[in-house]
Amino acid sequence: MLWISHLPAASLFLLLLPCFPGQNGGENEQSTDIISVLEGDSISITCSGSENAVGMYLRTSIREFNVLFFSEKHSSCIEHAFTNRTECLKEGRNLRITLRNLQESDSNIYLCINYVLSNGNHKKLNGKTTILVVKGKNGGVIEQSPLYVNPQEGQSVSITCAWTSSDEGIYLLKTHIQPERVLHVSSQNNSAILPAFANRLEYSKEDKKIVITLHNLRKNDSDIYLCAGVLKNSRSLSVHRSGTMMLVKETEQVYCGNRSWGIYGLTIAVVLLFSALVCCAVYRVDVKKYCQKKKPNAVYEDMSYSSRRSTLVRTNTYSMDK
Repeated sequence: MLWISHLPAASLFLLLLPCFPGQNGGENEQSTDIISVLEGDSISITCSGSENAVGMYLRTSIREFNVLFFSEKHSSCIEHAFTNRTECLKEGRNLRITLRNLQESDSNIYLCINYVLSNGNHKKLNGKTTILVVKGKNGGVIEQSPLYVNPQEGQSVSITCAWTSSDEGIYLLKTHIQPERVLHVSSQNNSAILPAFANRLEYSKEDKKIVITLHNLRKNDSDIYLCAGVLKNSRSLSVHRSGTMMLVKETEQVYCGNRSWGIYGLTIAVVLLFSALVCCAVYRVDVKKYCQKKKPNAVYEDMSYSSRRSTLVRTNTYSMDK
């Protein structure tokens, strides 16, 4: 088993990627980690030892070569390209390997290998693989677009990867939230697609370009998608430095559909309440006006001066003859 640890570096981040296929076969092959650093940074890789181990290797998988070999009974050796840049520290059964002053050409797939003695024979045991991406200052040989997409659920997105030389294998990787190998296309155009994208992925590959379209996107498809290539006549892995950041938005209908009945019901209730208040107010105004206009049911008493003196005043309705 391989455990990854980091030396302090502001630019260093760790991305986990399970189930990345090894390049050299072997037994007990495990999942893969991705480490991305800038030139000049350092990393530490801890290779777990096994019982009855007679030697441990750190080996590259692209254009295979041994970075180092360690044995307590035999003298250890380090590949000349890593001379003065590699340190080893034995920690119990484990071997802690520090690679310093990393260069862009150090980008590769690294594999810890144990050789153990079993029934008088040497047996090879593969540990976890590490994909190391060292980002240089100059532009890479792989170009990828777009850098950022923000589709809604159900929509489609196309990612284009192009390179400057012939390839021996191209990968599209999810490298951050849920690390997975989405697609692998070999130089013979054989492909392997992640089951989660079955029936949702199509691609077209030309000489130095591949266009990958992801359909019917889901919210959990949000991630950073990275093009990686094993290019012809290269000893290192070529990976686009930025990748494509995809953030899938939930469709608005998901929420509107669930809340529409509540909104409509609340609106209707408010309208009915307002109408009731208006009717009540109008009714009270009409009643008040009706009461004010109605004559009181009372006896009218003439309180004039004549009446107070009990004097009956009559109008002379006829004339007398002299």
